[in-house]
Amino acid sequence: DVVTAICNSLDRRRPAGAPHQRLITRVADRPGHDRRYAIDARKLQRGLKWTAEVAFEDGLDATVQWYLANEWWWRPLRQRYAGERLGLIDCQAN
Repeated sequence: DVVTAICNSLDRRRPAGAPHQRLITRVADRPGHDRRYAIDARKLQRGLKWTAEVAFEDGLDATVQWYLANEWWWRPLRQRYAGERLGLIDCQAN
């Protein structure tokens, strides 16, 4: 899965913290959570004549590398985030 691929990329780039999969914490599903996202890209490829220029795994690996190289960008964001769930709508307001 995607989380495992991210951990594997981190293991290759930062072996001192490996295995990063030990940091994964399972949490309860949020209300309304979709169990599965199944996307068939063949219709997109046929209809728009589109194909990815970069394989998913390669793009994910490049993204991990970018975040590792640009801590100055994301560290302040993380310091402001207290771990609370974002995007909740108060359904009891009405």
